[in-house]
Amino acid sequence: VQLVESGGGLVQPGGSLTLSCVASGFTFNLYDMRWYRQGSGKERELVAGIISSGGRTTYADSVKGRFTVSRDNAKRTVSLQMNSLKPDDTAVYYCYAHWALSGRDYWGQGTQVTVSS
Repeated sequence: VQLVESGGGLVQPGGSLTLSCVASGFTFNLYDMRWYRQGSGKERELVAGIISSGGRTTYADSVKGRFTVSRDNAKRTVSLQMNSLKPDDTAVYYCYAHWALSGRDYWGQGTQVTVSS
């Protein structure tokens, strides 16, 4: 089982980044997918989620209107489009998969996003 994130990096305030997470080793279209983040010295927090069918999404209040989560089940990929980035968005971003019926879940290794001028 693998969740491999990519797309992190350094961006100026107001800029944009798109994170991607490619899944392998499990039945991707059964799993709800989420993005979490953890800033330095902070607790890990939920950023965005999308259900297995892609029909419903949720967002943390701090990112509503700026971030968009999407998935492509054929490509086994979940993405996070991040716009109008702020220094407070600086964190390691993690991809997370959860299958409610079984309780199984998996984490990616994380990708660093730094928002700084």
